[in-house]
Amino acid sequence: MKKSKIILFISIILSVCFSSCEKVIDLELNTSSSQIVIQGNIYDQGGPYTVKISKSVNFDESNDYPAVSGAMVVISDNAGNSDTLTEASSGIYTTSVLQGAPGRTYTLKVETDGQTYIASSTMPDAVEIDSIYMEHSIFRNEEQVTIDFRDPANIDNYYRIIEFINNIQQDQFYVISDKLYQGKEINYSIMSQYNDNKLEAGDEVTIWLESVDKYVYEYFRTESSEGWQSASPANPTSNISNGALGYFNACSVRTISIIVE
Repeated sequence: MKKSKIILFISIILSVCFSSCEKVIDLELNTSSSQIVIQGNIYDQGGPYTVKISKSVNFDESNDYPAVSGAMVVISDNAGNSDTLTEASSGIYTTSVLQGAPGRTYTLKVETDGQTYIASSTMPDAVEIDSIYMEHSIFRNEEQVTIDFRDPANIDNYYRIIEFINNIQQDQFYVISDKLYQGKEINYSIMSQYNDNKLEAGDEVTIWLESVDKYVYEYFRTESSEGWQSASPANPTSNISNGALGYFNACSVRTISIIVE
């Protein structure tokens, strides 16, 4: 167990270092043209699911990302199901009948302003979380949340881990692959220095373990600095066609909670 945790920590540090070295962004941020931003999620839990559509803004403008209304948004799967989404509020489109199921491939089609954007995502099987507990950080003099789960053997798996404190989603998220610990138990500690709020006794911490496909993993791995609610990501590797920013994520989710003592 300890060996897996050490390997995981080293891989995280190396990943951060390598991404810092490899990420070369050559943009004229103050004059870059506005681009469409699409963010959609489907889960193996009951719907409805949402797709958010907006426009990016120039670097020197306020973070008031204009919503895109009046788009035609359809999600279908390879089992013959299709759902035309309804615009519940400005730029927010929701499903009505579609249900997420592991193993299915979902295709998102967005038509707006004479342009068509398409993305596909295959929902992996869920990976169960075995336990959650508080432990003292060996790197920082504070308590941190750790989850244990076993990576399925002989399958390439990709994960996104999201933390909620008192039902408030934290901006920072974490993505990992099983390249270094195929089929092994993974002990993953949340780096509390990245929390929006410091943990206090009585806080409820909930962890989401999303099993995502490779292309979604690549998007979040290359996402700049904000979490999944970032309205205008810099230029991560999107899985949406026609130059759109954002992502379309069909994932299975397992959650677990703990009360801080």
